[in-house]
Amino acid sequence: MSEAQDRAWIELAPQYVIEAPRDLAATSILPGSSIDPVAVWGREAPLVVEIGSGQGHAIVHAATSHPDTDFLAIEVFRAGLARTMLDADRAGARNLRLVEANAPEVLQHLLPPASVDELWVFFPDPWHKKKHTKRRLVADGFAAIAAGVLKDGGVLRLATDWEDYALQMRVVLGAAPEFAPAFEGEWAPRFEGRVLTAFERKGARVGRDIRDLSYRRVARS
Repeated sequence: MSEAQDRAWIELAPQYVIEAPRDLAATSILPGSSIDPVAVWGREAPLVVEIGSGQGHAIVHAATSHPDTDFLAIEVFRAGLARTMLDADRAGARNLRLVEANAPEVLQHLLPPASVDELWVFFPDPWHKKKHTKRRLVADGFAAIAAGVLKDGGVLRLATDWEDYALQMRVVLGAAPEFAPAFEGEWAPRFEGRVLTAFERKGARVGRDIRDLSYRRVARS
């Protein structure tokens, strides 16, 4: 990390970062380490979680724009989290928390079941080489993990600029009995709550179409 990012981690992490008990890996979550969102954020409010928040452009903008909602950024790269904290601090976003961990483990172990109102997966690593596609986040097993943490009626929002990954996302979620499409036609309209980032502009500039999907958590029986 840069000197500024190192300083941000030291000065701002106590306010923003959720320190979670670890399993074997540095970014793992020890099973049974569930948090109480009301205790963490100090209030009862809708909770939005972003997987792979990168440098935090989308979630800092969202947290600043919606002070009555709580936000959690999940990211494994510390430099990105440091940048997120710097921007959040400048913007005065006090409703944002961060966790440095593998996203599936956060959803399975750290967040209580049925505690999240919206789950965002914007531009996840496409692992576009054929031999690497098995590493993609939105694959077999992901829908059940996402469904477990979402409230009944909660929304899963996805976006990608890789066509084959978008098709894979649609197949995975379309086969999940826990979810129903929250859009008509082939693709969802662009989510207005997603700020246009440099990453998204770059994808559009090189000719890749941005595809959105959204699914609603079916009520538990």
